[in-house]
Amino acid sequence: MVMMAVAMGAPYLVIVALKPIAAEFDWPRAVPSLCYAFTLLGAGLGGLLMGRLADRSGMGTPALVGSLSIGIGAWLASRADGALMLYLAHGLFLGFLGNGAFVAPLLANATKWFDRRRGMAVAVVSSGQSLAGAIWPPVLRYLTDSFGWRQAFLIYALVALAILVPLSLLLRPLPPIVGGGARGEDWDRKALGWPSEVVLGMLCLAIIGCCVAMAMPMVHLVAHATDLGHPGARAAEMLSLLLASAFISRILFGALADRIGGLWTLLVGSAGQAAVLASYAFVESFLGLYAISALFGLVFGGIVPAYAIIVRELFPASQAGWRIGAVFLFGTIGMALGGSLGGLIFDLFGSYRTAFLVGVAFNLGNLALIGTLVRRQEQVRPRAVLA
Repeated sequence: MVMMAVAMGAPYLVIVALKPIAAEFDWPRAVPSLCYAFTLLGAGLGGLLMGRLADRSGMGTPALVGSLSIGIGAWLASRADGALMLYLAHGLFLGFLGNGAFVAPLLANATKWFDRRRGMAVAVVSSGQSLAGAIWPPVLRYLTDSFGWRQAFLIYALVALAILVPLSLLLRPLPPIVGGGARGEDWDRKALGWPSEVVLGMLCLAIIGCCVAMAMPMVHLVAHATDLGHPGARAAEMLSLLLASAFISRILFGALADRIGGLWTLLVGSAGQAAVLASYAFVESFLGLYAISALFGLVFGGIVPAYAIIVRELFPASQAGWRIGAVFLFGTIGMALGGSLGGLIFDLFGSYRTAFLVGVAFNLGNLALIGTLVRRQEQVRPRAVLA
């Protein structure tokens, strides 16, 4: 959890320093904004490579590579003299080699070490992402305002190296294959009785749908609230409340997954997200938006970790790293698509109401796919129990 909380501070570097970077180089804000997209996309692609490495050699090597890469990436960004170096630092070092080792691989590693409380283990590790969102933006804002954005990047690099490198050396080698889920040599290359790649493809498409919907309020909540006439400071508080609620929901959904399984947990969370997201299109009052933001955090926080649990339940443990990495890659695509689509729809219609409803439509597509998998699971379960 601590490693995730430190590593996931990297995407917030450019978010906090966006205006100072643009002002120093006399760029439009779209230029440094691409750093965030490159970091997310790089982390998604890197999860495939680092996940496969973790499957073969354990989590220690990918974590050490990621720790050093995050420190190098933040240092390079602090020395950047143009857009190319900034993009390289964020996309390759902070994203591909850095957070690529700390998102999907860390969650996959947690699934391999726990059996009965696997859902709670994944929830605790993934909650580090919520902690990063609560801790790093105000810290980086203070550092940027006090010392400048380059010094803020450099201080983050030193802190990341000081914390991540020692922790990576503590990680154990390959874990034992614990009970539950598909296992090793007797695996027939099927999941729920269907070809494994079909099920994996359905999960990849499903996570796009829920992440497009998830990104709409996360990216545009502040703008939406201020458009409705609410103060900017109160709008920022709504986003903070949303993220704080997400931290709580990860733990709650982890406990739920231990009881009802990953697919049912995902179905519950996705249905709740669709219902609350639809409310954003119709509620305009100050207290109403506060309440909806808290509810949205409570229902969406456990969705992404549920995918890691599902993959571990349906596929061999020896393949968990790269398969979770593949699903999370499509999750980053969905988040990027949702953020940009929300802005595009606002530009076309002059309101976020249509954008939120489009997000609900994507969410319903997710529910259709996950509902199909849940139904299939219930169909094959009696035969599995009988066998």
